[in-house]
Amino acid sequence: MIKQFFLLCSGVDQDLIKDCSNGEQNKYAGIGATVFFTALMAIIACSYALYTVFDNIYSSIFFGLLWGLLIFNLDRFIVSTIKKRDSKRQEILQVIPRLLLAMIIAVVISKPLELKIFEKEINQVLLEEKNQMTLNNKTQIAQQFTPEIQQLNSEITTLKEEITDKENDVNALYETYIAEAEGRKGTKLLGKGPVYKEKREKHDAALKELSELKAANAEKIKDKEASIVKLTEQQKVAETKTQPIISNFDGLMARVNTLNKLPWLPSFFIFLLFLAIETAPIFAKLISSKSEYDYKLENQESLVKTWIQQQVHQREAILQTDIDLNDKIYSDLKTEEEIYNYKQKMARNLLKLQADSFYKNQQKIL
Repeated sequence: MIKQFFLLCSGVDQDLIKDCSNGEQNKYAGIGATVFFTALMAIIACSYALYTVFDNIYSSIFFGLLWGLLIFNLDRFIVSTIKKRDSKRQEILQVIPRLLLAMIIAVVISKPLELKIFEKEINQVLLEEKNQMTLNNKTQIAQQFTPEIQQLNSEITTLKEEITDKENDVNALYETYIAEAEGRKGTKLLGKGPVYKEKREKHDAALKELSELKAANAEKIKDKEASIVKLTEQQKVAETKTQPIISNFDGLMARVNTLNKLPWLPSFFIFLLFLAIETAPIFAKLISSKSEYDYKLENQESLVKTWIQQQVHQREAILQTDIDLNDKIYSDLKTEEEIYNYKQKMARNLLKLQADSFYKNQQKIL
């Protein structure tokens, strides 16, 4: 049962192969098994590749099966169309385009499986790239908000410095009128004289201005700090919105690009493995000698070719015979008086009818 299935996969003529020896059947069953397992690997490879794209196991398996059937059909076609020739040069010429197609199929099958085999290494590289992308993203977003935040902080600092400068002025006035009262500076008269009162009034006025400045600047500082908080929240929202894009940066193209950044030698050997599997049936038929099945197939094709040639030749002979007979018959008829007189009579009647018709048409016109 299994042998029959693999023989079906190999694309051989079932009627011819069943009359061949057991060894011949085993050879083509092995070729069919290679075709089948190549298609099976294609299903796995395509399903995994599509799963990384659609993230849906059912659709991935469905399209993977379709892809596997396509690969199976192509491989079966490639193997079944390779025929043994009397000349090795002819065999090589017919194999070259099939080898090119097999190489393309090997690349398509091997690449998704390489992605799966090196998945851990790819994930590590992708994680590093995502982290770097996250830092770059935060830097780019910060560049949009940082200038405005820095401007607001600078304005807050200026407002606080105004208060500090005013406090220093008030403290200086306080020290002046206290020193005047104690007689350490100014008039150096102990007691609260007119000069003391004047300096005390200046201090009180400055203290009132300081109080008003604190209240006004405090309100301004509060508004600017609220603006900074709002800008900071907007920056965090922008980072939150863009982060999923970075987190999902692990699609098929990203993984293929990451695979190319890894050491090439292991990937190359995996490709060679699948190339060897894909081209094994082709080389098996190329290097093998002409066997029992090949002779039977050649004999069957020769029978069909001969029969077709016979049919074509026979139809050509019938056609030529018919042409010769017709030529002879019409040649004999040309000399018969009865046929001549009859055709003359018919021609005379036709001319009369034409003349009558012309006459009637002319009457209508006039």
